[in-house]
Amino acid sequence: MNCKISHFMQDLNSLNIEKLEKWFTDETVIWIPPAKEISGKSRILALFRAIFRRYEKIQWNVAEIFHLGNNKYFYQTSSIGNMTGKGMYKNEICTVVQFSECGKIVYLSDYFKDTKVFK
Repeated sequence: MNCKISHFMQDLNSLNIEKLEKWFTDETVIWIPPAKEISGKSRILALFRAIFRRYEKIQWNVAEIFHLGNNKYFYQTSSIGNMTGKGMYKNEICTVVQFSECGKIVYLSDYFKDTKVFK
């Protein structure tokens, strides 16, 4: 597994905002539906806090990673957990991520197989 993606996913699975903080800059842009595309470290971390509050438990497991060149990757993830007040959650996600030369996330965009759970 790509080392940057592996370390980012470990930090994401920790559900610890302080561990995620190192991955983003004020220039980072992310899009995690159903939220709109956002940019900036503080807004991104606020979004992750809101996402983590929606779940009693959640974990992401990376299945495959494809290197697209120019520090850009496409990877497939399975997520499983329990949504607060809604029960079991399971989804398949494809992610496009681009890293800067120093290993920060420049751009990240998720694509979910099942979006009805977010409505």
